[in-house]
Amino acid sequence: MVWVTALLVLGITFAIAAVFVLREVGRLATEPPPPVFDFEEAYDWVVEHLPDDVAATLTPTDVRRILDLQLEFLAHKGVTGNGSGPKLRSDVVVGGAEIVEHICTRSRESGEEYLPEQVYGVLDTQMGYLRAIGAVGGAAPPPKRRPQEP
Repeated sequence: MVWVTALLVLGITFAIAAVFVLREVGRLATEPPPPVFDFEEAYDWVVEHLPDDVAATLTPTDVRRILDLQLEFLAHKGVTGNGSGPKLRSDVVVGGAEIVEHICTRSRESGEEYLPEQVYGVLDTQMGYLRAIGAVGGAAPPPKRRPQEP
């Protein structure tokens, strides 16, 4: 009698697990998991794909420093994290010129100085990486307008 009960409990447990696994497999088949930004992978990709004119003037250490300073800027603006931090109340818009200015200023403070053209080259190449992994796409659709009240 004990063996029959144990086998019945084990069978029910496997059936429940199978339902959950099949449900997740079906969900992942229709909507793939979101892309994940991996800094080391991004760094390697950027170094490999930098335009020749930028790659000729920067070392891999320079590229890493520029990417680190970009992440520093984005963290300061509150747009990076692992999803467990505070939720932003509104959209945060950061422009390329603002990031480049931050990187040039911070690098100058630390004794390294980069030209804006070098920084733009690294950031543009990183944007290519983000497109390649599916983290960014085209422009966002315009916000829906509310009907005006009479």
